[in-house]
Amino acid sequence: MLQPVGVGHKSLADYTHLVGGGLVDEIRRLAEPLQGLKVLHLSATAFGGGVSEILYTLIPLMRDVGIEVEWDVVIGREEFFNATKLMHNALQGNPLDLSPSEWKVYEDYNEMNAREMSSGWDVAICHDPQPALMRSHVADKARSWVWRCHIDLSQPHPPTIDRLVPVLREYDATLFHLQQYVPAAFDGVPNVNICPPAIDPLSPKNMALSPEDAAFVVDQFGIDVDRPLMCQVSRFDPWKDPIGVIDAYRKVTEDMPEVQLALVGSMATDDPEGWEFFNSTVEHAQGDPDIHILNNMNNVGAIEVNAFQSQADVLVQKSTREGFGLTVSEALWKARPFIGGDVGGIPLQVQDGETGFLVSSPEQCAERSLEILREPGLGKFLGRRGKEHVRRNFLTPRLLRDWLRIFTDLS
Repeated sequence: MLQPVGVGHKSLADYTHLVGGGLVDEIRRLAEPLQGLKVLHLSATAFGGGVSEILYTLIPLMRDVGIEVEWDVVIGREEFFNATKLMHNALQGNPLDLSPSEWKVYEDYNEMNAREMSSGWDVAICHDPQPALMRSHVADKARSWVWRCHIDLSQPHPPTIDRLVPVLREYDATLFHLQQYVPAAFDGVPNVNICPPAIDPLSPKNMALSPEDAAFVVDQFGIDVDRPLMCQVSRFDPWKDPIGVIDAYRKVTEDMPEVQLALVGSMATDDPEGWEFFNSTVEHAQGDPDIHILNNMNNVGAIEVNAFQSQADVLVQKSTREGFGLTVSEALWKARPFIGGDVGGIPLQVQDGETGFLVSSPEQCAERSLEILREPGLGKFLGRRGKEHVRRNFLTPRLLRDWLRIFTDLS
């Protein structure tokens, strides 16, 4: 059967001091006619990556305003997640489609999970491609179906997107992070919505840490807190380009040999290629004692990520493709200077020269890193502006409001 995911309790009132009473009042007005609405979220994993992090905050807040929400994770063996990882890469532009046998694995697991889904939902929300075919098997189990896309579909591999679009057209609504992520194949599809994701400012990963606490935590991982630190927090994935970050770090150390680098990430259950790429990253580091490559298997959890982001002198997200990049908003929320790849949702969060810097190569990343390290005042300016930009645009209550508007349109 599908695996239900338990989430804790959160109160919308606790966010008022961060987002303002106006937004909180608007949310409560929108929620009033939706009391008792039955909503089911369906995703591939309850751990690792931005989707699950969003849901762990969004679902309790939906419940707090009167929506009856559950979250189920689809079941699949390694063959299913291997196939969906290939699909994920193809949808982001990798020119390699699934084989006929891989398509069959994908379809069979969707049919199996659909049979296990319970009935009586007002809205069922499928996150990303993994559960996307479930609707075609059991459309009557929910009054409305929503497909929530968290990846960049601006340049998908044509055979892959062409096979999915007829199924996705049947959804009552689709949501994308950015307008440019909506593929051309979606022309004419009704009820396409643009809805950027958001971070929880009160979660252990984003709550305020004192400089002393951040330094204490980072020190436990062998970082010299008296020397400059570059840091990237991301999954170990080719699109996140940790190899390029290492190359940028090496150029920085030609001028400032005292700089250290931390690559911090988590390994997700739906990412079978992750360990292979993690090992490639370790190999590329060539045993440099000042390159620290860490993941959740090294006891790196939410507090540790928070500490690394709060302690770093330069935060980096040098993605070459990106759906949105929640780690960008997380980094900006720490009021630390930030450098990001000029792709996907990163420019929405990083206004070049105002809330951070955008780069397109390891060389540019190194140049901007040196600029920040040599000018502490610049780093403080970027950090302050970045945090305020996130406060206005990318905190979870705004995302909750967007979902309530979608539910209202579907009612």
